[in-house]
Amino acid sequence: MADSVKAAFADLKIPWECVEHAPIEKVEQGLELAAIKGLGCSFAKNLFIKDKKAGLYLLVVTADRKLDMKKLPDLLKAGKEFRFADEAALKEKLGCAKGAASPLGVMNDTGGAVTLVLDAELMSASKIGCHPCVNTQTLAITPAHLTAFVAKFGKEPQVVDFAGAAPAAPAGGSSAAAKPKEAKKPKDAKPAENLKTLGKKEGADSKGIEYTKAGNFPKWYEQVIVRSEMIEFYDISGCYILRPWSFNLWEAITEFFDTRIKKLGVQNCYFPMFVSEAKLNAEKDHVEGFAPEVAWVTKSGDGLLEQPIAIRPTSETIMYPAFAGWIRSHRDLPLLLNQWNSVVRWEFKHPTPFLRTREFLWQEGHTAHSSYEEANEMVMTILEHYQAIYQELLAVPVIKGYKTEKEKFAGGHMTTTVEAYIAATGRAIQGATSHNLGQNFGKMFKIEYEDKAGKKQIPWQTSWGFTTRSIGVMVMVHSDDKGLVLPPRIAPIQVVIVPITMSGSDANKQRTVCADLAAQLKAAGVRVEVDDRDNYNPGWKYNFWEMKGVPLRLELGPKDLEKGQVRMVRRDNNDKQDVPWCLVPQQVALLLVTSQHEMLARATAQRDAALKKVTDWKDFVPTIALGHLALTPFCNDEQATEFEELVKDKSKAEALAAMEEEEDERCATPVAAKTLCIPFEQPPLPEGTKCFISGKPATCWVLWGRSY
Repeated sequence: MADSVKAAFADLKIPWECVEHAPIEKVEQGLELAAIKGLGCSFAKNLFIKDKKAGLYLLVVTADRKLDMKKLPDLLKAGKEFRFADEAALKEKLGCAKGAASPLGVMNDTGGAVTLVLDAELMSASKIGCHPCVNTQTLAITPAHLTAFVAKFGKEPQVVDFAGAAPAAPAGGSSAAAKPKEAKKPKDAKPAENLKTLGKKEGADSKGIEYTKAGNFPKWYEQVIVRSEMIEFYDISGCYILRPWSFNLWEAITEFFDTRIKKLGVQNCYFPMFVSEAKLNAEKDHVEGFAPEVAWVTKSGDGLLEQPIAIRPTSETIMYPAFAGWIRSHRDLPLLLNQWNSVVRWEFKHPTPFLRTREFLWQEGHTAHSSYEEANEMVMTILEHYQAIYQELLAVPVIKGYKTEKEKFAGGHMTTTVEAYIAATGRAIQGATSHNLGQNFGKMFKIEYEDKAGKKQIPWQTSWGFTTRSIGVMVMVHSDDKGLVLPPRIAPIQVVIVPITMSGSDANKQRTVCADLAAQLKAAGVRVEVDDRDNYNPGWKYNFWEMKGVPLRLELGPKDLEKGQVRMVRRDNNDKQDVPWCLVPQQVALLLVTSQHEMLARATAQRDAALKKVTDWKDFVPTIALGHLALTPFCNDEQATEFEELVKDKSKAEALAAMEEEEDERCATPVAAKTLCIPFEQPPLPEGTKCFISGKPATCWVLWGRSY
């Protein structure tokens, strides 16, 4: 087993620092071994645990960490009652014998059954000591290299602060080496920071947003979507409850897009969520693209099904057998269908609400046409509508383009995309895709029709989808350290009116004025609410509605009552102005339009500032490392896929090396660069321009970046 680990280290160019010793089965034994102390690292204790619903977990913590098992469900946001898993499961899932459990064992977890969780304190150490899946050896590895190793085998670990999970020590089930005194650090080394406090605001209210967007983006994002009442966590990993505040956003997107596609003649329908194994396997390239993410139903009650049934990851193979029966003549075309549903893609990467979830909501359109040109026109029209959702509703700028051959939809002829950019993390994210499927699926499912001349023809097909991921993109682009920031066009409540009552003020008149203003705004089509709850003070209400992202707040205090005015406060930039009651409807309308426009303009300016032209490889990785998007000349020939893989591997290796040189273990885990799209809008490409990676003549400009 150690040889397999060593081979993986060599493949990743990770230094092999390993010592041999007598077998270790308990932490205490490791503490006695001077040989492994010489590695100068913080040693890991590995706890292999299970929960009936949450499944198997490997916790990798500091050697002296004592955990209260009862606190784990809250810390891990999963499960109800964790127990230690047995030795047989350890051997089966991680390939490790008793006493040899190791985070490196995830290389054997080919089915993705084990969730890997790393101790934040351990990840702040200069090096981590762990077994190479045998308890007669211990090796030292940096946190960055550990993360790169597990990523190679499809794992994106959770990093959790276990400091609060004390005091009881586990009775068994652990494997560890000793934790010696801290290795001496260079004088200019930066102190390690606990991830729980990294980016935390001083004196932050525990009910508000405690982390800054710039200081700790993951914690900030989680708190924004939970405390704004968008998301509730669920007991199945990767699945989340959409609360009304976020589902209202999805309904607004649904209405916007549904209205547009119905004008194109598209009709809504619904197909079952289950697909037989035979149908799923009908299109080889298609099923290979989705195979790792397919969830299967194998039991009914206590009995096994004769044949496993897949839950749809997408519906091509479910819908197209029906198309074969419905499309017989040229008069049956075009067939334009759409369905609003959920799909399941059982990903094993670290789940993130909205962005990467095992079940998500979307629309999926499927059409059939008599010509390639007509199908392509549908593809491009839908892409325009996707751009409109992002830019007109969500105030998020996107770049339209073609996916490369490597990144296109499995089994399709051509994929178009809209790509967004998250300035706070320097990452891109795919916003939506529209595919020209060509005639591939028609051939596989024997979809044929007679043309006007009586000849048999295969239709040209399209499919296209837009998901709840868009809501997460909007949150990450616009929200701030106070919480959610919603563009006015999509906000469930656009204006909140807060009366400021004080001792001696005319509360009845304030309520009357607030109700009258609300009625005027409703008559003008504004979504408005009066918050006249008397059990909360005005300051609490301000924070509450700011956290929920309501675009405009109207305050009415005793002095405002005397002057016949209200104070208007914009959520997106905190601008304040006093407005007479008679002008409130007009001014509200103006500010909502202005806010929507300026939010898009700010996001566009941030995105444009991150777009950099790169023509030489030497400038590529430094550009990506700064969180920029790189636009490069590219050959895009029959070897393009190989060169994309080369860029991915080289950019990852150079990023790792750069981190090592900086000796800053707090750096974010490096991620390889990948192609985002071939933008529709192409800058001039001077004759003789070389591809930045192959040196061949370039044929186009391609956009690259680190991507969610």
